[in-house]
Amino acid sequence: MGRIYTAALCIIGDEILSGRTQDKNVAQIALWLNVQGIRLMEVRVVPDIQDKIVKAVNELRAAYDYLFTTGGIGPTHDDITVDAIAAALDVPVVEHPEARAMLERYYAKIGGELTQARLRMARVPQGADLIRNPVSGAPGIHVENIYIMAGIPHITAGMMEGLTGTLEGGNPVISKTVGAYAPESEISELLKDLIKRFDGIAVGSYPFFKEGKVGSNFVVRAEDEVLANAAIEALGAALDEAGFPSVPGGI
Repeated sequence: MGRIYTAALCIIGDEILSGRTQDKNVAQIALWLNVQGIRLMEVRVVPDIQDKIVKAVNELRAAYDYLFTTGGIGPTHDDITVDAIAAALDVPVVEHPEARAMLERYYAKIGGELTQARLRMARVPQGADLIRNPVSGAPGIHVENIYIMAGIPHITAGMMEGLTGTLEGGNPVISKTVGAYAPESEISELLKDLIKRFDGIAVGSYPFFKEGKVGSNFVVRAEDEVLANAAIEALGAALDEAGFPSVPGGI
């Protein structure tokens, strides 16, 4: 196993905690990070309260190689992420001239007015760089090991596209899946034996109930694709031998 790079995600917004908005960023960020060779290790959801954001940001940025945040960088009064992260870093908030220029070009293009509210989206913690946003005018923000992104999923995806290949990471984790109508309790020893046999793999078991039957999908993860393939083939064979016909790719 090589050097493992880690990340956390802090989702900011009362609308997530109230249930009014369902977060869709966790999955897309986790998948994107894996391709970059970075493992998402923790996700927190915090309200639009500065002290709570500051606490979460300081804990997570210290614990992991990277911290990503989503939400709270729009033009309204409750968009306080920039202010909170500046407070966490003990730096002032400043207007970034390049961010202002981006906003000016964007609103001129769409025939909109660059109001004082919209200019809030040019504010950054002092010393920050910008993350390109091909979807809308407002850029994301990079400061130290923190990446501040929009909460709207398709805008977040655009910002991730701009970051692709710019972060230092390790080897991407390869995932292979096999499914079977097998209760977890009946194959737990089989999974333990697999982990002992193939050093360097991780195995996850995900139970389900379909067509009146209990089953599980088993996911083998490894940095080495040859190792992952060998382990999943061995797991499929072991399930077959135990009387649980395996389904490559999962059920």
